[in-house]
Amino acid sequence: MDSFKLGHASADRWQIALEQCLQQTGPALSANLGFVYVSDNFSGDMADILAYLKQETGLQHWVGTVGMGICATRQEYFDTAAIAIMLATFPEESFQVFNTISSDFEQFTQAHQAWYQEKQAMFAIVHGDPNNRHLAQLIFQLSERMDEGFLVGGLTSSRSYYVQVADELVGGGLSGVMFSSQVEVATRLTQGCSIIGPRHEITESKKNIIIEIDNRPALDVFKEDIGEILAHDLNRVAGYIFAALPIPNSDTGDYLVRNLIGIDPDNKLLAIGELVENGMPIMFARRDSRTAYEDLEKMLGQLKQQLKGRTPRGGVYYSCLGRGVNLFGELSTELKVINDYLGHFPLVGFFANGEISHQRLYGYTGVLTVFL
Repeated sequence: MDSFKLGHASADRWQIALEQCLQQTGPALSANLGFVYVSDNFSGDMADILAYLKQETGLQHWVGTVGMGICATRQEYFDTAAIAIMLATFPEESFQVFNTISSDFEQFTQAHQAWYQEKQAMFAIVHGDPNNRHLAQLIFQLSERMDEGFLVGGLTSSRSYYVQVADELVGGGLSGVMFSSQVEVATRLTQGCSIIGPRHEITESKKNIIIEIDNRPALDVFKEDIGEILAHDLNRVAGYIFAALPIPNSDTGDYLVRNLIGIDPDNKLLAIGELVENGMPIMFARRDSRTAYEDLEKMLGQLKQQLKGRTPRGGVYYSCLGRGVNLFGELSTELKVINDYLGHFPLVGFFANGEISHQRLYGYTGVLTVFL
């Protein structure tokens, strides 16, 4: 049976934290892929951390990144120096690590196309640099190259250095690891928001400014949806009400959540954090801890049903920086609920600057993937 081993610790010095992690995992033995997530307190030490991991474990294949918060089984680390690692064993030649895709796929295609076509690789774990403005397009294009492959992951979050790990230190684009069809996974996304009001159509817009919805002034429609109390005090909608853009042909009703970045009461305009076009559907959503908790439980219930009594061998979780302690409090609630629903298994991940699921870049979501 393939095994996964977990280690996580917090300490003022990376050497101490990493030594504690390795004591927890024990020898690498048959492991052939490692995951490493490091809080941004140690982001400048990532090269030394990776070198030490390779030396002490003998394991040469590693993927991971830096986060302002990182997570492990039942434990979140926010605003504290910490490291989480997971040693995993997969079938021989069932995965392939790839480094930075920053603008085009020429090098990626030359290095990996023959493998992912032969192995029918349609799943990948990816990490991205949020400073690359083409990242959403790169995510979509990578999925297309993998024959509509399913990607999960997140964008690095840091107050200093933005680095990713893909066997070596990389940055500036998209990197990660592809898995062949031999590796069985299950993955789900929780939105953390609840829709308010009906589905609408954008009928006039310019770039990210919505002028009319359903052939009416955009702000009038928005006020009707959010209700009379909020409509009388629009200052209260910041961080609470969001634009929700339905994903075409989604069989699960998924939508992209985007910030409201401006309201013009005089001209009745809305500006959101996404380019829009006439004819696009739009809804509005509310985000609070109760609705986020309910949606998390709903997602976990569906995943538990899919597992049919099996406990995952290991997993990765990518959650938004706006979730975790900022939404559920300081008791690692989000990670504990996952454990309570699915059983005890090794889990690592981080709190991201944007979350990746299938072909798209999300916000305010949690993306859970388990290995079976």
